[in-house]
Amino acid sequence: MQDVAIQLPDKVRDVIGRLTGAGFEAYAVGGCVRDSILGRTPEDWDITTSASPSEVKGLFSKTIDTGIQHGTVTVMCGGEGFEVTTYRIDGEYKDKRHPKEVVFTSNLLEDLKRRDFTINAMAYNAQEGLVDVFGGLSDLQEGRIRCVGSPQARFTEDALRMLRAVRFAAQLGFAIEEETEQAITPLAGNLRDISAERIQAELVKLLVSAHPEEMRTVYETGMSQVFLPEFDRMMETPQNNCHHIYNVGDHTLVALQNIPCDKILRLTMLLHDVAKPECQVMDGDGIYHFYGHPAKGAVMAGQILRRLKFDNDTIDRVASLVACHDELPTLREAPVRRAIHRIGLRQFPDLFAVKRADALAKSPHRQEEKLAYIDKFERMYQEIMDRQQCLTREDLAVTGKDLIRIGIEPGKKMGELLEYLLQCVLECPEQNTPEQLIRLAEQKRDGNALA
Repeated sequence: MQDVAIQLPDKVRDVIGRLTGAGFEAYAVGGCVRDSILGRTPEDWDITTSASPSEVKGLFSKTIDTGIQHGTVTVMCGGEGFEVTTYRIDGEYKDKRHPKEVVFTSNLLEDLKRRDFTINAMAYNAQEGLVDVFGGLSDLQEGRIRCVGSPQARFTEDALRMLRAVRFAAQLGFAIEEETEQAITPLAGNLRDISAERIQAELVKLLVSAHPEEMRTVYETGMSQVFLPEFDRMMETPQNNCHHIYNVGDHTLVALQNIPCDKILRLTMLLHDVAKPECQVMDGDGIYHFYGHPAKGAVMAGQILRRLKFDNDTIDRVASLVACHDELPTLREAPVRRAIHRIGLRQFPDLFAVKRADALAKSPHRQEEKLAYIDKFERMYQEIMDRQQCLTREDLAVTGKDLIRIGIEPGKKMGELLEYLLQCVLECPEQNTPEQLIRLAEQKRDGNALA
């Protein structure tokens, strides 16, 4: 037992108290213990007990059979649910993810032995204090991710644990213990047996962590080759031009560190230059160029995110930001309005965060000028939005019904006329009045519009 005090929430203490009062062992276990020791607020509280699932159900008035075949019962307490799991020993893992069977045990040590990392294999209750038989507290203090027992055994049981090791390192700012990290590379191929949804969840947690640059470890251990081989190509693609001091992958890692930890923004930065290896050309002076990489990158980003089973909204938003991340409109109001219309309002103001992160990950060459451009672009965008200027057809002061009244028939020509009126208004917002637009429409209809 360790002399560590954790303030258990009242409901957790009540659940543990009910179990121990009935003669069973019960502890808070896993991530909630880890986070409490680190001074973090746990997302949820898991409880482990020597009581069987049926015995747990008999002690509480409202329970849900969450995963009863694996010993887990959710106990409802004051409208809040707490997963209570019977001590268990996992049988042989059938698919590098799930055990074929579990055997319930009355021995807490046997239950803790099956867990992934030492920092997740600690248990606590107020009566006995911290149970830490694998050195998890020491690893927390030293900032270390280390497997419980043999890393080869833990990673062979559940291949996702390899990616989880890097994810925890990224979230906590820890280093992966040498033996644990070395065990990943020969087993990285086993990730092929893990579902895209599981990999996606770990990847997102890594990306939105405080240390998304840990993607380098994912690459160096061979894991990205399994589920994101495009990233490997980025890590191996140089950028020999005055605007860059990093290869494509290293530029991406620096850019990830310079953008807020939001899922859409971090995914965008991960993939914003994904097409550069495909688009790389060298001119006669040996300088590399990447013509067309934003448009091709948008297509590739969509393919990658669909492969990893992301939802359609995420795919659309990321692909759209990748497509426009290199947009550089002339900084006058009309070109900026046209750019906003072309890019789409939904991409703002995220686009400015993407462009800043991109610029900050480049060479010092004209970097201040690039950042000043982004600042001015953003100011002009905000002024246009504040003045509520017309940027879409929906903002026009006339509709198709108004055009019908002056003799324009519905169909392709009406659509072309509305687009013409929008372009006029994007150039000169003052023209967005019913009178002005009807006059322009009549001139266009009669062939008198200015070229």
